[in-house]
Amino acid sequence: MSGRKAGVLREGRLANKVAIISGGAGGIGSAAARLFCKEGARVALVDLDAASLRAVADTVRSETDGAELMCIATDLREERSAQDIVSQVLKAYGGISVLVNNAGIRRYEALADAPWEAWEDIIRLNLLSVASLSRAALPALRQGGKGSIINVSSTYAVYGRKGMGAYDATKSAVLSLTRTLAYEEATHGVRANAICPGFTRTPFHIHRLGVETVEKITPPCVMKRWADPMEMAYPMLWLASDEASYVTAATLMVDGGLPE
Repeated sequence: MSGRKAGVLREGRLANKVAIISGGAGGIGSAAARLFCKEGARVALVDLDAASLRAVADTVRSETDGAELMCIATDLREERSAQDIVSQVLKAYGGISVLVNNAGIRRYEALADAPWEAWEDIIRLNLLSVASLSRAALPALRQGGKGSIINVSSTYAVYGRKGMGAYDATKSAVLSLTRTLAYEEATHGVRANAICPGFTRTPFHIHRLGVETVEKITPPCVMKRWADPMEMAYPMLWLASDEASYVTAATLMVDGGLPE
């Protein structure tokens, strides 16, 4: 089901598609929401922070006349949240066309220092929420015959570094999960792909490091600059659209040319 309302004609590359975006209050998630709505999608934003979700929704509505989006504040670390999200979206929009699994948390600890609780917390959100939300959305994604799942991983799922072992391990697992979904769901018309963002100038990094520090850092990539979150949203737009109808099981490196 496309979720199209009778008598309503929408335009854009995602016209009449319905998208769920987890981590919708963050930099990359909010950029995707802005772009998806601009391109005609109805969007359900999911995040733990209700106030930040409302702020993103207000921004989207101010930028795009007639933007249709809903906010769902919930904790994706809880398995039951996935089915609750899908039920609310189906009730509001009648179908699901696109699922963006973007929610995630970071831990800055060496493997020797990371406590069990840290591992459990990061695995539940960064990996298990991807599995649970995909599983819950699959029946609706299959119905339209053109479903698209986009999982947000990380360049460091592929490249090595020190100090973020738990985060990187979950992001590597997301790539494997994406390929499995692609192989299992191709017969149902559902595509599954992943993007691996590089250094992206999100509010998270600005708040953590400060604007001056971010400005001083030159990312170790060929392009020698930070990406804007919208530069992650555009690859998602393509993967969500019918333009990418022959693309599945792919890992798209959006990293400015890492490693240099």
